[in-house]
Amino acid sequence: MPAIAVVRVKGHAKIQHTTVDTMNQMKLNRPNHCVILPQTITTKGMLQKAKDYVTWGEVNHELIARLLHQRGKIVGGDKLTDTYVKANSKFTSILSFAKALEKGEARMSDVKGLKPVLRMPPPRQGYESTKKTFGDHGAIGYRGDKIEKLLDRMLAKPNPTEGK
Repeated sequence: MPAIAVVRVKGHAKIQHTTVDTMNQMKLNRPNHCVILPQTITTKGMLQKAKDYVTWGEVNHELIARLLHQRGKIVGGDKLTDTYVKANSKFTSILSFAKALEKGEARMSDVKGLKPVLRMPPPRQGYESTKKTFGDHGAIGYRGDKIEKLLDRMLAKPNPTEGK
């Protein structure tokens, strides 16, 4: 039962209140926010409700560890480190925590003080159409293990010579 990465693609305009409540429960308050959720019946129902505003897919422990290492924050704004994880949870490192997240044996709340939302930059080269589903060459909806490519584009360092 792999973990799911969910990224909010669209903003807040013209959304039904019930969908807003669902996305708030998942802690997806702004575009480009990412959360790691366990694959449960409840999660699937919430994703079905918010499918027109988010994209999601299964992630492996290497990608989870990279996300936590690069974008994970603790209360106070500091970066997440292996020593912090070891001191504030039963896990020995970010990698062991990521493996437990992938298997569904842990949640983000198991590390005290870890913020549950990963605030990501927009992807390099932008999203595909935010009005079409992933199957129709768009950005929203289920994308399976291809979520890794999107998250890689979001984690990519900007090239300062690009665009000149």
